[in-house]
Amino acid sequence: MKDDNNKQDSTKSSGRKKSDQIKSLEQRVTELEEQLARAVADYRNLEKRFEDEKREFVKFANRDLLLRLIPAFDTLVLAEKYVTDEGIKITIKHLQESLRDVGVEKIQTEDQIFNPETMEALSTSEGEENKVLEELRPGYTLNGKLLRPAQVKVGKEVATSD
Repeated sequence: MKDDNNKQDSTKSSGRKKSDQIKSLEQRVTELEEQLARAVADYRNLEKRFEDEKREFVKFANRDLLLRLIPAFDTLVLAEKYVTDEGIKITIKHLQESLRDVGVEKIQTEDQIFNPETMEALSTSEGEENKVLEELRPGYTLNGKLLRPAQVKVGKEVATSD
């Protein structure tokens, strides 16, 4: 009878050990599944960030080229003031459309308050305080970021003496 009790105790003991092992393994599987889920989420976030950075790079990849072309565009616009040639007007119009298509926008300065983030004040003159009186060189943004600041003449109130 002792043998039977020993066998039962041994069976119960090994059953408990197996049950504990199963619980331990199930817990380990759960931990590994959670780690895998986190790793997959991290990877997807990394992919998304990489795609965002790539899109951002493409948006601004032409920045240097545009900075070299804009002075030539400025010269055409200046020539238009002194020459009555339809070809120049058409060329300027096409260039403006092309620049707009790649995200270049002219900074509006006319009748604006001076904005040091998008404008450079080259001189001041008597006039309404901090108001742009004249645009000396146009400025541009590329996809909402400053490409070249506008150079302007800004108004300054003159103190009157009594």
